[in-house]
Order: sequence, then C-alpha cells, then structure tokens
Amino acid sequence: MSDLDDQLLKAHAADDRWLLVSLYAEAADATDDDEARYFYLTHAYVFALEQNHPSLPDLKARLVAAGRETE
Repeated sequence: MSDLDDQLLKAHAADDRWLLVSLYAEAADATDDDEARYFYLTHAYVFALEQNHPSLPDLKARLVAAGRETE
C-alpha cells in the first residue's frame, strides 16, 4: 500500500480534497484491518461532506451499515 500512501501524501500536500475522497475510499477497500478501514472511510466521508462529492451517499451508507454513522 506504499504507492497509495505516497498518493495520499501528495494529495494532502496539493490540498486536492476531491482526490482525497477517492484515495481514502481506495485505502479503505485495500485493508483487511477493520479499524484502519473505518479510519480511511471516515476521512473519505469528511472530505466528501466538505465538497458535496458524488460518492457521499455511498460512503455514508457504508458507515451506517458498519454502525459507524447514524442515518
């Protein structure tokens, strides 16, 4: 996952919040660790909320299904 980590760092450095949504969602999908998964997914969700990103409903649904967000 080091390439993905590098991409996340570059996106943060560039303040590319739109890209951060996708990268954090990708990181969530790439890990088998539940705590890490929902850490990444929560970050994707927060950046999506800030921009009304099109993936917002899907991210929220995933967090709700995991009991990490309320409806």
